[in-house]
Amino acid sequence: MKVSSTLTAQNQHVTIRSFTQEGISEEMLTQILEAARRSPTSSNMQAYSVIVVRNPDVKQELAVLAGNQKHVETCPVFLAFCADLHRLKTVCELHDAEMTNNLETFIISTIDASLVGMSVQTGAESMGLGAVMIGAMRNHPREVAALLGLPQHVYVSFGMCLGWPDRDKIPPQKPRLPADLVIHQEKYDMTIPKSKIEAHNTELAQHYANLGKNLDVAAWSGVIARNLSRPLRPDLQVTLEDMGFNISGVGERA
Repeated sequence: MKVSSTLTAQNQHVTIRSFTQEGISEEMLTQILEAARRSPTSSNMQAYSVIVVRNPDVKQELAVLAGNQKHVETCPVFLAFCADLHRLKTVCELHDAEMTNNLETFIISTIDASLVGMSVQTGAESMGLGAVMIGAMRNHPREVAALLGLPQHVYVSFGMCLGWPDRDKIPPQKPRLPADLVIHQEKYDMTIPKSKIEAHNTELAQHYANLGKNLDVAAWSGVIARNLSRPLRPDLQVTLEDMGFNISGVGERA
């Protein structure tokens, strides 16, 4: 069987939060972004934008907005992946049309941004760079938008720190759920054996113990249960609707 360098890079993925001071050349970053622009996009809408941030002051402010995540400040390049309906609204206006703005357009733009982001990370890792995605850009979406100069109908769905990994601080791979719990054949398998969840808890707890972290023995399910037993970013929908995304579907117009 032919060895795929892309699959090799994907199989070796770890989250990198510690970077060297070496920069990323414009040529390399352009290569990565150009390849990522070939990502799939719903009906060729290309409903996303990417903001490249190198300015140390802006990265510092973004780090604070992301809950004081230091790697947002210290990475050579920070990328903000935006769900973008602003450009589509402008295109509709060129043809005297009113853009439909509902849950579907919100999902389309968010997925488009996510597909491009994943392509960027895969491409970057294939070239030896390290990355970590930053979902905490959604902690304060309005403030992030103001800092990056985003218009209405655009929000940062997630960010990404890019840089050269500090080889002394590369973490071991974190265990994933068993494949047969997430890969289904032909139709959804409703059985979720408790034994497999417990086995994954044990494996993940050992992973953390090897890193000197003492966590609950229910290292996966316990954390998930705690996180999902409270509302996650409860004000997000209202905020995004104020920013121009008609998630509730009321009116269904821009």
